Amino acid sequence: MKRVLRFWCDEFGGGAAEFAIVLIPFVALIFAIIHLCLLFYANQSLQFAAQAGARCYAVDSVNCGSIGASQIYAGGRYGGPNIGASFVATATGCGHTVTGTGSYSFNAVVGRFTVPLSATACFP
Repeated sequence: MKRVLRFWCDEFGGGAAEFAIVLIPFVALIFAIIHLCLLFYANQSLQFAAQAGARCYAVDSVNCGSIGASQIYAGGRYGGPNIGASFVATATGCGHTVTGTGSYSFNAVVGRFTVPLSATACFP
């Protein structure tokens, strides 16, 4: 009986047990921060590519003289993570408009989430 009581009162591995309990949420938080940064990076890269495509469509008639050429140019300017970015160029609205769309997906502990991204840029 004394041996069992001494076993339950022993605190020798308490620090290791607390570390194991705290480690899992901490690692999940670190991965969530990394994915959030990649999401913002993809959004900013999509916006930059749409702006560059609209500017090229309006100004550079040699490289971006047609709608298809400006879409290809905007796709080439996108340098973010693989989100399946696609670009659509139109000559309506405020001038030469390029719209980029894509969806960022990441695996979380509780499931897979997909965030749709969109960016529109217009150059007169």
